[in-house]
Amino acid sequence: MNQVYSGIDLEARPRIASLFRLQWEEVQKSWVLLYPEGMVKLNGSAGEILKRLDGKTSVQAVVDALESDFGKPGLASDVLDFLAIARRQGWIKL
Repeated sequence: MNQVYSGIDLEARPRIASLFRLQWEEVQKSWVLLYPEGMVKLNGSAGEILKRLDGKTSVQAVVDALESDFGKPGLASDVLDFLAIARRQGWIKL
């Protein structure tokens, strides 16, 4: 049985929703989500999470990569909470 937290299955393979495009904005010095009506400027953590969502990588693999890349264990609940918010905002699809 798959584990589900914050309404997100750890084996889900989320991707950026088709209405949005994630890109690095040098002027902003941050990741942004572009959409037809505007732009969402992301904080560093949100950008690090979203740039790993390719529709092929599981949520668990994203968590594992973040924990490894930043040398900080125990990020799962923060990542899952953010993904739940991103899904409610329509930024991602599972």
